[in-house]
Amino acid sequence: MTDFVSEINYDKLIEKSLKQVVVEALKIAQNQGLPGENHFYITFKTNHPLTIIPQDLSIQYPESMTIVLQHQYSNLMVTPDSFSVELSFGGKLQLLVVPFDAITYFADPYAKFGLSFSFYENGDAHSLEDIEPERKVSGETAQIISFDSFRKKQ
Repeated sequence: MTDFVSEINYDKLIEKSLKQVVVEALKIAQNQGLPGENHFYITFKTNHPLTIIPQDLSIQYPESMTIVLQHQYSNLMVTPDSFSVELSFGGKLQLLVVPFDAITYFADPYAKFGLSFSFYENGDAHSLEDIEPERKVSGETAQIISFDSFRKKQ
């Protein structure tokens, strides 16, 4: 049985659908590695309750961090709600578990593709532009799809 919905929140529906693009891209990388020159920049909330990162990284990045999946990553595993990956920090492999709900930005600079997500906290949407006004990757501006143009004006 589903919960009763008093109003359809299209912003959340769109965001959920577009996060599926991230899931599918990560599944491709999990199953076959990254094809060609594709690589991912992923920004996520380190303070999200379900994010699991080593304590030293949590201290260094108390709110958010950006990781790059390109050549030096291992054990990428995608689950329905999150992904985990081992990355090297200071020459030491460390496991990160990132819930998809914690992701605020995803880009593939090679494809000139990017998605910017709002982060919902206590029911309020926080735009990534409030945190990081402009994203540049590999010296070029990525095409970022922002949800602001779809939002209902109040």
